[in-house]
Amino acid sequence: MRPLDWLVLIGTLTGIVLYGLYKGRGSDTVNKYLLAGKTMPWYAMALSIMATQASAITFISTTGQAYVDGMRFVQFYFGMPVAMVIICATAVPLFHRANVYTAYEYLEKRFDSKTRALASAVFLIQRGLSVGLSLYAPAIVLSVMFGWPDRLTTMAMGVLITIYTVTGGIKAVTWTDVQQMVIILVGLVVAFVLIIRMLPAGVSFTDAVYLAGAVGKLNAVDLKFDLANRYNVWSGLIGGGFLALSYFGCDQSQVQRYLTGKSIAQSKLSLMFTAMAKIPMQFFILFVGAMVFVFFLFERPPLLFQKLAMQELQSSESSRFAPIETRFEQAFERRKEAALGLAEARRRQDGARRTESLGRFLQAQSEINEARAQGASLYVSTHAEKGFNDTNYIFLSYVTRYLPAGVVGLLIAVIFAAAMSSASGEVNSLATVTVIDIYKRHVHPSASDHHYLWASRLATAFWAAYAVFFAQYAKKLGSLIEAVNMVGSLFYGSLLGVFVLAFWFRRVTGTAAFLGMLAGEAAILAAFAFTNISFLWYNVIGCVVVVVTGLLVSYLRPRTANPAFRS
Repeated sequence: MRPLDWLVLIGTLTGIVLYGLYKGRGSDTVNKYLLAGKTMPWYAMALSIMATQASAITFISTTGQAYVDGMRFVQFYFGMPVAMVIICATAVPLFHRANVYTAYEYLEKRFDSKTRALASAVFLIQRGLSVGLSLYAPAIVLSVMFGWPDRLTTMAMGVLITIYTVTGGIKAVTWTDVQQMVIILVGLVVAFVLIIRMLPAGVSFTDAVYLAGAVGKLNAVDLKFDLANRYNVWSGLIGGGFLALSYFGCDQSQVQRYLTGKSIAQSKLSLMFTAMAKIPMQFFILFVGAMVFVFFLFERPPLLFQKLAMQELQSSESSRFAPIETRFEQAFERRKEAALGLAEARRRQDGARRTESLGRFLQAQSEINEARAQGASLYVSTHAEKGFNDTNYIFLSYVTRYLPAGVVGLLIAVIFAAAMSSASGEVNSLATVTVIDIYKRHVHPSASDHHYLWASRLATAFWAAYAVFFAQYAKKLGSLIEAVNMVGSLFYGSLLGVFVLAFWFRRVTGTAAFLGMLAGEAAILAAFAFTNISFLWYNVIGCVVVVVTGLLVSYLRPRTANPAFRS
């Protein structure tokens, strides 16, 4: 990077940490440290929720996902608005009125301690796995640009988030999330504007949209029902809806956000704002990725976007790699010529030329895809690296090679800010569950508030260190945006199921809910191991199995509900 890029990057990161330290002042009790004293306004909660979702994985991997697979990933979020309405009507008022620190604390009030402990353990496992993915994303930046070890980057990120998260708690996390969300949105808009401005003379924005659509990159909606298809309307509305219910209604990293609200109404407003804003934001991020694809119609992209893989193949396997690269370059030139012809035919409304150019365009694109697959296969065969995937490197390759000084630093700062917002929120929620649901409930139940405050700070530091450790394994998980949702889907269905039992089936007992969670998790793992069903459906499967099992056990062994619980 150039000096101006370093200045922008370092200045932004320093500002984030200092702002977090400033806003986290006064977090000197457990309530203030974990729930901000319930003083957060709706807009701060909303932007914090969105920032936690819009991680560096979103910024890096979703753009690459659109480049490779088009915009159909947006269907993943189609069920979110309906889910948010349900959560606002059920979870938000129930959690607030129960006066709990965690969602799982509510389960003991409703069922018993073993159900609470199991739900807490499930959360700690799945969110502990996900937090490493959030930290690994910015490590890609430096590995692509400078060849720095991933470990160095993740350790630096871990130190930065630890400084303000350990000190200021949820208050520092929430307000830095607001700042980081603004930086993310500015960076996205800047990236989009520059992509359009850097298109060749004579290629307009409408031409770019047409070219992206011609090869299927703008096919955002797929109405075909197919359980093996990860992204269609039905998996998005049903599977994605169940995942959103689980994530926002049962995952402490999100529940804790709206538990900090001044009132039930403020918490509901924050969730509804998120419901309205998330799909347009995700659509825009995917559209940026589609425009990167159009940009590379006219600027020759590397055969593999993973720079180190390209360098190794060119140096150690040149005799086998050179013919593949030659075919790739020739196909690129044919595709470029066809793309220009297709745009010209569209402007002149020349149907015959449009059909002929489109045919040549699609043929050249198919040859490029084949060459990329051959290059990846050669790298896998020579380096014994299974599942090689360069999707996460596509957008960063564009940023580092083509954008001007200062803008590169800004976009890298965006990626770091997104990673920090997501990881800090997850670390804070992991610490909350560890202290409230495990330590205070089962290890040291009668200590002072000051004792639990320091226990929360130590737990925060522990989970930050854990995230850094687990991040070292994220590189083996392929597309990060898919990996993080896959990890969540392995656990969310059973969590959602137990809360459905808690909210809607008053006669279900704690033992029935406990056994239902075990059965639901077993069903999810079986579907993962023995079927090719898309991971979005795991959320449906797990939830249904938990509910059915809980009802059957309660019917066979009827008991009264927890007498101490009042909704």
